[in-house]
Amino acid sequence: MDLSYTPEEEEFRARLREWLAKVLPGLPPKPSPDDWPGRRAYDLGWQRMLYDAGYAGLHWPADAGGRGATPTQHLIFLEETEKAGAPYVGANFVGLLHAGPTIAAEGSAGQRARWLPPVLRGEEVWCQGFSEPDAGSDLAALRTRARRDGDDYVVNGSKIWTSHAEVADWCELLVRTDAKAPKHRGISWLAMPMDAPGITVRPLRTLAGSTEFAEVFLDDVRVPVANRVGEENDGWRVTMVTLSFERGTAFVGEVVACRRVLGELAREARKNGRWDDAVLRRRLGRLNAEFRALWRLTQWNVSESERSGGVPGVGGSVFKLSYSRARQDLYDAAADVLGPEALDLDSRWTLDRLSSLSYTIAAGTSQIQRNIVAERILGLPKGR
Repeated sequence: MDLSYTPEEEEFRARLREWLAKVLPGLPPKPSPDDWPGRRAYDLGWQRMLYDAGYAGLHWPADAGGRGATPTQHLIFLEETEKAGAPYVGANFVGLLHAGPTIAAEGSAGQRARWLPPVLRGEEVWCQGFSEPDAGSDLAALRTRARRDGDDYVVNGSKIWTSHAEVADWCELLVRTDAKAPKHRGISWLAMPMDAPGITVRPLRTLAGSTEFAEVFLDDVRVPVANRVGEENDGWRVTMVTLSFERGTAFVGEVVACRRVLGELAREARKNGRWDDAVLRRRLGRLNAEFRALWRLTQWNVSESERSGGVPGVGGSVFKLSYSRARQDLYDAAADVLGPEALDLDSRWTLDRLSSLSYTIAAGTSQIQRNIVAERILGLPKGR
């Protein structure tokens, strides 16, 4: 693992910092969390600014419309934009971090030409149609069926926890195309237009009161066979590519954010007298060590990604497992530092703490991550 930066990488960092300092003060105010059309417009407007400045799809291959930057440059980009308080990808995160990289890696030339440029330019939003109500954490147990009818698949079923479905143009959809095949082998990966007849979107309100997720019901929805990425019934392998991006680099910026939050908590503890508690100081010190270690693990994963052609490996599961727990511990510590303020429902601390509870479920539960680590990294036998 190389923890140093080359002169070229440091020059890239300096140019990025200069650009961020120039453009961020001119951004409009963020819309209300409940204003989804406004949030979509805000997020896509930022994406267009990145595109015009040459920072969109930084780590995507050049033949996919990206800059072909190294994973290390991408890491620098995520670190610097988070430190500067730049907008997150927001409503566009599935397209930029999951579907787009998957299509870049697995799609045909025509698919790449159709779907990747609008994502990079901030023109189209994607959502993820993977999870199902009856499948739980066993993604391969999905039941949404796709029956071949000429040049179309006719899709019936339902999805849940579909991020940003209410403002999405496209959905990366997993369907079962062969009911008789073993459950991991009868799945296909489709790009479904969200304006197709037969789609019903029902937003889900979270514990924090927001509606980032939705149920999606599919009733005889026709999806062109040409929208299948990869071969029929090879969708599980394609999905593993998607999940490697989701677990490998999607949370990098949040590690930087957590380190910033930890610094805020330490300063607040010094102001309100809680810093005199030796137990609390040790707790914050341990969290500081954990997040520093997670940053080093991120660098290791990036180094591995550079050697493997840009696709993250199973090390992302180690990161995801550790990060999910550390983030929850961070906001538990925040409650100790802040006291009653941490219970204020209008406080960002309360909302972030509630959000942290989802991280042991989102992008694969901690139980699933432990299985991946045990079987694919440690080589342990599969459980019965």
